[in-house]
Amino acid sequence: MLSMTLKLNKKLFEYDIYSLIRAFYPGAAIQIWYEGTQKPEGAFDYSYEVSYEEDLVSFDIYRQGELVSHKLSRVSTDEPRQEYKNHVKRLVYRSLVKQTGQELPWGNLTGIRPTKIPMQLLEDGKTNVEAAQYMRDTYSVSPEKTALAITIANRERYILQNIDYEHGYSLYVGIPFCPSICLYCSFGSHVLKQWAHMVEAYLDALCKELTFISEQMKDWTLDTIYIGGGTPTTLEPPQLERLLSHIQTHFPLQRVLEFTVEAGRPDTITPEKLEVLKRFPVTRISINPQTMNQKTLDLIGRKHLVEDVVEQFHLARSMGFDNINMDLIVGLPGEHAQEVAHTLEEMQALRPDSLTIHSLALKRATRLNLFKDQYEEISFENSQEIMKMTEDCARNMQMGPYYLYRQKNMAGNFENVGYSTAGKEGIYNILIMEEKQTILAAGAGASTKFVFDHGKRIERVENVKDLKNYVERIDEMLERKREGIEKYL
Repeated sequence: MLSMTLKLNKKLFEYDIYSLIRAFYPGAAIQIWYEGTQKPEGAFDYSYEVSYEEDLVSFDIYRQGELVSHKLSRVSTDEPRQEYKNHVKRLVYRSLVKQTGQELPWGNLTGIRPTKIPMQLLEDGKTNVEAAQYMRDTYSVSPEKTALAITIANRERYILQNIDYEHGYSLYVGIPFCPSICLYCSFGSHVLKQWAHMVEAYLDALCKELTFISEQMKDWTLDTIYIGGGTPTTLEPPQLERLLSHIQTHFPLQRVLEFTVEAGRPDTITPEKLEVLKRFPVTRISINPQTMNQKTLDLIGRKHLVEDVVEQFHLARSMGFDNINMDLIVGLPGEHAQEVAHTLEEMQALRPDSLTIHSLALKRATRLNLFKDQYEEISFENSQEIMKMTEDCARNMQMGPYYLYRQKNMAGNFENVGYSTAGKEGIYNILIMEEKQTILAAGAGASTKFVFDHGKRIERVENVKDLKNYVERIDEMLERKREGIEKYL
């Protein structure tokens, strides 16, 4: 594993610079330090230095202590911070391209929402051609990713055209229980077997929070509802009934455009639970295999069979669910193009209404990252070829891309893309990614996002993640929301 240091003389744009180096060297260990502090000890393969001096910024690259590259860029300290940052990122990116001989699909973009850029340009009256030119000139985004971002931005604008951002909101409801914790999972999930004694108390607190939200937002339009997790279908049928009945009683569901419930793990789906969902105005469910290779399912801790995915999908179809999403992850341990191709063949046989393709991201909180030494002999592969395979699969099922986002430490520096057939797009997914609407979130670890000042400002209010704390401190969670609603809305 390569070892590196990054030295800066000012704490300015360090995250973006670090992220770019990490993108070129995803497996490297990088230590950041600042001028005036103690230099990290040891021998390093590469050392990078960024210096800000009045109207100049420099980026130096050292290989085993020897200077191999010195680049300067003239900047104006009077220009807006975003433009200043773009100058710095272009300097760093060009230097790293020359050093490595490779370019990144998304150029020097380090944010997780690249489609927000063309979306804003289009809303400001720019043409597709002008938006594409800006993406290439400013961020060095490849032609393929530029086209993808602009295609999605146009589709999102069409889907959201009748939503009133100023007087509407969406509701997220978190169910933090799962049958087991997957190897790659970074969410606040709790193994049901160990936490079953907390489910009823959790639902008590959750319903109290939902009642509070409904009262506070009674004069607002509720556009979408998303029940996620965890895995909501870990709840028993009476518990599901209790939750959905409470939502139906307290919220004006007749105006809701979309009501999603994740039934992500096929080993949690039963006919009885699906019957409960059908009794309520649930319009969209998600059954998520992640892969259709049994060896991989066993390795990542999914604890179910490939056949379970097929069986539960057909069961949901037979019961009248006509908007089913399926999630896949590419870059899973040990999976190469052949394994991904098999999964995609299985998807085409099932023909879901939407398909969400995730590039594996090794987040710090995942067991896969915490115990990665145990998986050193297992390969992690993603490539443009594999991403093209997923795109072709979606197209063969008459699906087009409708939303996109990126994550830190993503395999191959690629992206997560949602594909869907016409009219089966996940509206909530677009709203949360484009950050155009307030989202009130209920449950342990749920993050409420207030969007205000005509979409120019965003503030978050977090719920505690710990189940016991959430239940015992629910009144504190309500007060946090009350203060946020009064202050921002």
